[in-house]
Amino acid sequence: MLLDLLAKRYSCRNFQDKKIPAEIIAYMLECGRLSASGGNEQPWKFGVVTEANLIKDISEAASENYCQKWIANAPLIIALCTQMFDYPIADIGLKRFPSMLDKMKAIDKDVISAIGMEEHQTKIPGEHMVLAALEHGIYSTWISSMNCEKVGELLGLEGYLVSNIIVFGYPRQHREPTPKERLDALIFANHFNNAGFIV
Repeated sequence: MLLDLLAKRYSCRNFQDKKIPAEIIAYMLECGRLSASGGNEQPWKFGVVTEANLIKDISEAASENYCQKWIANAPLIIALCTQMFDYPIADIGLKRFPSMLDKMKAIDKDVISAIGMEEHQTKIPGEHMVLAALEHGIYSTWISSMNCEKVGELLGLEGYLVSNIIVFGYPRQHREPTPKERLDALIFANHFNNAGFIV
């Protein structure tokens, strides 16, 4: 079942003028709620946006650097928001990259919080929602290129940052999924220079 869903998924940008039922949105959100997070922090909020004017405003904020006006025609946006932590400069990052310790410590903690928002794992619940929607014939597109500050203002966020938004809707017409790289070109066994994986 999961492989079937993944095989037919593609980024959809042309939606029918059709609302997504509340019970399906609730199912998508529940799938997101059950996601894993480091230390079970669950450092997220999910903004459910169905108001047409607000969706239009978000599409404008997502079109400042890259034209994404098509978002305005979607019936649903879910904003993945991550908590702004006041923690010593990303202990995780310092442990991962000890050779950069001094450089990382010199960076302002608010800057680290903003550029490290991906570390707060909102992509995990987001992907759960994408697959939950696909079960019901609802397609989606991830949006990372946007004015996060402006979207946050539109949503009235306090203490949270928008890390991504996902645009959902019923496709106006289906297309073939984008071809993916062959598995044998993506894996190695135990060491980078060892191609392939032996079962």
